[in-house]
This record gives sequence, C-alpha cells and structure tokens, in this order.
Amino acid sequence: MKITIVGTGYVGLVTGTCFAEIGHEVLCVDNDTSKIEMLRRFEMPIYEKDLPELVKKNVHEKRLQFSTCIEEGNRFSEVIFVAVGTPPGYKGEANMSYVENVGRRVAETMDSYRLLVEKSTVPINTGEQLKRTISKYLSSDIDFDIASNPEFLREGTAIEDALNPDRIVVGIESVRAAELLRKIYAPIIERSGCEFLEMNIASAELTKHASNSFLAMKISFINAVSRICELAGADIQQVAHGMGLDKRISPNFLNAGVGYGGSCFPKDVDAFVHIADQYGYSFELLKEVQRINQSQREHFMQKLQRELWVTQDKTIAILGLAFKPGTDDIRQAPSLYFVPQLLEAKAKLKLWDPIAKAKFDEIHPTLNYYDTPIECATDADIVLILTDWPEIKSMDLDRLKSVMKCPAIIDGRNLFDPKEMKNKKISYYSIGRTH
Repeated sequence: MKITIVGTGYVGLVTGTCFAEIGHEVLCVDNDTSKIEMLRRFEMPIYEKDLPELVKKNVHEKRLQFSTCIEEGNRFSEVIFVAVGTPPGYKGEANMSYVENVGRRVAETMDSYRLLVEKSTVPINTGEQLKRTISKYLSSDIDFDIASNPEFLREGTAIEDALNPDRIVVGIESVRAAELLRKIYAPIIERSGCEFLEMNIASAELTKHASNSFLAMKISFINAVSRICELAGADIQQVAHGMGLDKRISPNFLNAGVGYGGSCFPKDVDAFVHIADQYGYSFELLKEVQRINQSQREHFMQKLQRELWVTQDKTIAILGLAFKPGTDDIRQAPSLYFVPQLLEAKAKLKLWDPIAKAKFDEIHPTLNYYDTPIECATDADIVLILTDWPEIKSMDLDRLKSVMKCPAIIDGRNLFDPKEMKNKKISYYSIGRTH
C-alpha cells in the first residue's frame, strides 16, 4: 500500500520507516525544510537504535521518501497518518494547532476519499474536531474517514515496539477505515501475533492517555514507597522485587529513582488531568502522581545538600543528561531540573552523557562536557547519577574514588550496592535504601 505520514518527529519517522520495512511505500512529509534535507542525507534528527540503517535501506529500495509538500502527500496516498506535535499549553492542555493545520490543508486539496489517522497523542474527541475542520474546508462533497491509532513506542526500543507491538489499537467509524488499517498492519499482526483492537475513536484516544498515566502512577507509587523505606530501614529494591513477582503487578516500572521524565509521561499526565477537569472530574489520583514526581526531585536535592552542606564553589559531576538510557531525548529530563538549580547555587558543573550531550549543549552551551564518566568525575566533590547508562554501572569504582576530591555519590538510579560502597569508603546515597 501507499501511505503518507505527516510529521517526521519521533513517532512519524519511526512509524513511516517501519511501514516501509514491512513492504509499504511511504512518503514522510514535514514542513521543516532543514529536517527533510537532513533525512535525505541520511542524517537522523533523533537518536534511535537501528533507525539510520533502516532509513537508508528503505530509501535505497525505493519504499521510503521525504517531502516538504503536504499537497504531494495528499496526492500520494488515500491513507494519511497525522504524527505532528501536540506540545503542552500553559495549563497542561495539548496544543492542537498543528493537527488542525494538517486537517485544513488536506481538506483544501482533497479530490477523492481520504482516511486521516490520528497517530499523535491527542485529547478525547479530537476525531470529532478534525472531522469538523475537514468538512469546513472541503471544496466539494467528498467522502472521508477519521480514525485513531495511538502509538505505544518506547524511546530506545521504538523499532522493536513498532514491528512487534503488544497490541494495535484503532478507533474507527466505518468498515472501510477498519479494512484499510487492518490491511496496513497485516504483516505486523502476522509476524507478532498481536491483537488488533477495534473500538470507537474516543475510546482509542483515551487508551493512550490512560496507559501512560497508569505507568507514571506506578513510578510515583514506588517512589513514594521508597521514601517510607528510607524512614523505616527497608530496602526498596527488595520490596519492589517482592511486589513484581506478583503477576498481577509485574516488575516493570517499579524502579525507584528521581522521577519520570521524557516527552510522554509528563505531557500525557498533565493532559489527562486537564481533560478530566474539562469533563467535570477532578482526577486527584493523577494530581498526586504529579506531586510525588516533583517531590522526588526535591528529596534528591536534599540528599545533595546534606552531603555538601555548602554548594557554592563545589565541583559537581553529573552523569547522565538524557531522561533514560538509549536515547538523546532530554525533554523533562531530571538534568533539566537540577542543572539550573545548581548553577543558581553557584556550583561548578561537569557534565557527561554518551548521546544527549549535543542537545543539552544547545540549552547550556557554556557548560563543560566530558568524554567519559571518569574524566567527568575527576576533581569533583560529588557525583550525581541521573541516567542509568551501562557505562556508569561498569565504572571502575577504585579509579573513580582516586580521581575525586571527595569520594561521594548520590545515585538517582540505584546502580550500585551500598555495602560495596561502604567497603570502598565512598559516601553513597541512593533511593529508598539505608546505607
């Protein structure tokens, strides 16, 4: 089949590339000329394992191409996936201007049936609004359908998630739309054996927000439990392991730390709270999830202040700038919370991340970045671990201790054994464990 993807951000580029990989002809459209030029040179605007190789392969095999012209995308295929950004507004609501603009521009150049598929994470009843927009700007009476097909991609494993999903959720209103989407996903359903779930559009839209908010809730729950562990002398890793062996709970997202970040969880929880407020329901449970996430970072900062006493003029090495390993995404990353506070406290910062350095440097170009964790920690008064990169876990602790001014670590990802740190005479603070 021929498929048009509007938007070449994380979701659009991965989705379009994977559709090409399973045999479809895909045209990815974006109004950012520089991004399209990068992609035509096989330079990726995002970091994702295996993505550059798959893009190059499918372009060479003529199943994947790029354009800045949405009209060309409209002519290319009767199925158009809308994967543009929905950034948060000042009240936490999703900014739908990009989605609306795509609907309007598609409507203005439609000459036959089109299926527009919401791929971006959108509020409930976006489908209805998109339908109204298209009807308003159509120049003649042309049939069309709207569908919702939320993505469930994890950064760092997005290719695997796209090709072998747990489930495929589609919100549809017509048999024609269902048949087109089932045909598109047939190769993935065959190879993965996943369920193809058909529901109404509002239910599909809500499924994405509910799923991400539930996972964020698990993270905040285990972080709240970690605080009790510290007070009671318990070990959060042992508690989480005992919980996770219950099949009803599972061990996933039960890792205590400095809180969730990234492009999805903070935005989607905020949006879901706003959606609930609009419908007259105060979602207090999710509001507490937000509060716990914020307080966990404040709690981490208190550990730092207890160890240093005075932060001014202290050299602090920060290991990990991305919100999680395997990605260069720094959106809502813990590092973006801690770095400004430490700069305001007049600390001297040294930063390390194997992938996210370039993106962080765009925000903080005057800071010092280092090539290895050990180099970053040299002459530091304390080390902060914010991302659980394997390079940190594999550090030679004896060497680390030898290069620091004062061997002290605050571990926001619980990468090391407190007993080992005590034996090595390294001052060590982690999350939810007594030392």
